[in-house]
Formats: sequence, structure tokens, C-alpha cells
Amino acid sequence: MRFLSIYKTAERSVPPSQEEMAKMGKLVEEGMKAGFLLAVEGCLPSALGARVRLSNGRLTVTDGPFTESKEVVGGLAILRASSKEEAIEIAKQFLGQAGDGECELRQLFEADQNAQAQETAKS
Repeated sequence: MRFLSIYKTAERSVPPSQEEMAKMGKLVEEGMKAGFLLAVEGCLPSALGARVRLSNGRLTVTDGPFTESKEVVGGLAILRASSKEEAIEIAKQFLGQAGDGECELRQLFEADQNAQAQETAKS
């Protein structure tokens, strides 16, 4: 199974220190070698971003920074895990390195799961 991990944290006004970058780099390298980490990306400050919303047929664009948000997306990872519980354990390890924040885990759709569900429904 694959999971999307969305890391949310309070936005920082300064970039990570060299020590923090080295610590996270080691964690990413270990995860890639072990095979449970498939992809990882960090986000630049929300001041460089935008939110695009469609509501009741009306499209709006709001440029960052997103000061009304207590937390912003700080990064994302694609995880490989055999269960939701294993993905939770991986997220716990990440937060132990990253510090305060939360990881929202969402299982990713995979075509073979859809085929299996269709076969089960036919039975």
C-alpha cells in the first residue's frame, strides 16, 4: 500500500538550520534505502504560494502568505507500508525528527485495488 503523508506545522520565519537539514537528510536517506519512503518534498513559505478555490460557481485566487492559518503544509511524502498502522509508525518516527506538527495520512488509490473490488462485487 502507498500512503500520502501531508506534514502540517506552524510556518517558520527562518529556514531550517544546517543541523536540522542534515538530520532530516539522514532520515530521508535511511527511508529511501529501507524502501518505505518513495518520495519527499518540502514546501517554500506560503508567501510564495496561492490558494485557488471554486465555490458556488465562483472562482477565487488568494495569494499567500496565509496568515489566517494556524498551520500550513510544510511538506509531503509518499510512503510504502503494509498497513495503516505501519504508516502511522513511520509518521511518528518522522515527527520525532521534524518536531511539532502533524502528519495527515491518506491511502492512495491503486488500480489493482479497484480491480479486486470489482471482482469481489461480481461474486
